[in-house]
Amino acid sequence: MTEAIPTDVAPGEHTGLWRGDSGELPDRTRRVLLRLVRGPYLSGAREAQLWAVLLTDETMIRSRLAELFLELVIDRDNEFAFVRNAPSDDAPKAVRSEALTFLDTAMLLVLRQTLLSEEGRGRVIVGQAEVFEQLAVFRTPDRDEKDFASRVNSSWNKMQNKLRVLHAVGDDRAEISPVLRLLVDADQIRAITAEYQRIARECEGDFAALSTDDEDQDA
Repeated sequence: MTEAIPTDVAPGEHTGLWRGDSGELPDRTRRVLLRLVRGPYLSGAREAQLWAVLLTDETMIRSRLAELFLELVIDRDNEFAFVRNAPSDDAPKAVRSEALTFLDTAMLLVLRQTLLSEEGRGRVIVGQAEVFEQLAVFRTPDRDEKDFASRVNSSWNKMQNKLRVLHAVGDDRAEISPVLRLLVDADQIRAITAEYQRIARECEGDFAALSTDDEDQDA
């Protein structure tokens, strides 16, 4: 549901919003700042009023975010925006990283690769089963199938409810948000890919070892 934003105050006009308010920004601009800081991102398609304010007050919003060591990223074509830590080694990290399990990061990689492979074809819809199938390689022989399925399902729910990179379009299908292209940067992709490949190799080794043990027992 889109939240109504007061529009009767000019951007440059200062009026206190409560007794003792020393802020200089109008109500609508503060709401955009708060939305960006809360994260994970602001969607123009879902929050049209906030998006309009962001574009109107972009310079002011960028300045205020910079004072918090934050950088504003805007994708005008896909209509989304988010903040990330200032690109300076000396700057404190203002944005907290979301704690992700390995299956979370593996699923992010699968979703991002799917998104990029379908780029230019409109909305990208994926099925839960096809994503889960690509992650099946990470179920080691000692991992209970039911427990593994529960963990993968938990990651799917996190993609929808916390990271918001998936938007449900049915019971077991979801649209991949184009924001995923920018939320996960090149360095993160390289790190995730390297870990993805390492675990896959280890899993293959475990299965091979298990197969050899079984053959020895049958001999």
